[in-house]
Amino acid sequence: MVLCQGGEGDAAPAAGGQEPEVPPGREDGPGAVQPCPAPGVEAAGAEERRACGCCSGMSWPFCCEAPGAKKKAVCPGLGLFYTILSAFLFSVASLLLKKIEDVHSVEVSAFRCVFQMAFVLPGLIYYKTGFLGPKGKRIFLFFRGFLGSTAMVLLYYAYQVMPLADATVITFTSPVFTSLLAWIFLKEKYSLWDVLFTLFAVTGVILIARPPFLFGSRVTGIEGSYSDHLKGTIAAIASTLSAASTIVILRKVGKSVHYFLSIWYYAVIGLIGCVIALFVLNEWRLPHCGRDRVFLILIGLLGLGGQIFLTKALQIEKAGPVSIMRTMDVVFAFILQVLFLNHIPTWWTVGGALCVVASSSGTAIRKWRHSVKKAKQREI
Repeated sequence: MVLCQGGEGDAAPAAGGQEPEVPPGREDGPGAVQPCPAPGVEAAGAEERRACGCCSGMSWPFCCEAPGAKKKAVCPGLGLFYTILSAFLFSVASLLLKKIEDVHSVEVSAFRCVFQMAFVLPGLIYYKTGFLGPKGKRIFLFFRGFLGSTAMVLLYYAYQVMPLADATVITFTSPVFTSLLAWIFLKEKYSLWDVLFTLFAVTGVILIARPPFLFGSRVTGIEGSYSDHLKGTIAAIASTLSAASTIVILRKVGKSVHYFLSIWYYAVIGLIGCVIALFVLNEWRLPHCGRDRVFLILIGLLGLGGQIFLTKALQIEKAGPVSIMRTMDVVFAFILQVLFLNHIPTWWTVGGALCVVASSSGTAIRKWRHSVKKAKQREI
């Protein structure tokens, strides 16, 4: 679940369904959204149009700055604070999902899609983007919507059947898989460091899954049966791969498609798929109590709020620090799991979390340094 992915995650899917790759654990984007450059001198009476990251080429007054206006100083650390707040909101939404009883993950996903549609529809009308997009990009938008909504459903299922911290940690392997898929399909560079980070991520997942042929038949520290734990692990990995594929598609499309249109496809295709799946599974039903209905609404609102703050963070802070700070999502998941679910994580889970966090942080730092180096070369 993500409002702007540049990525959105990339708001990356997130309780997300967060898809942005920052890292995209929750669904959500292909790159950081940078603040607008300072406006230059313009002809009298002419509107200034700037194709900057946060404005997507919109003219003032819809752009972030008025022509000739002085650039406001950004409070130091504000972007990182927004990132932490976003991670907290996503974690609380995941906790509420664990607390809901007798509601299938597909139905929760359908409610999430309704919230996304309600938020995006006014934007589509205002910016006059249409509802289908450019003809040459529609197939990419369709697969973006299909894979993004699939990632959300699988992630919600993983949250329901396995410990909250375990599912959250697995989703943070998304940047590693994104680099691998980008190397395969977009011919991006894939170095030995990327191989090392991939091995770290796989090691972390193995420590969390704890397959019996490596750890024996008596596995402790899981919720329910081991078969449910294994299903949840597979669902979380599949969700991560779907989110990574979504980011690769968004990179392929680039900025030729308005981001609202990308979210629109994600919400519409997701809602249609969820409704069909619910009727096939015969799982459609309203929650039995008012508390669960309130939780459903809060999940949608918290996911949306998390994406908004993540977008704001990317507008005023570089992608590298934001990616690293997003690992606070894992910390919040551990804390909420202990405080509200009374489930103490095992040392295997802690070890797996350290491996995955090291992998995703290393990937983010390398990309950050690479982007800084390229920026300096352009200046020269």
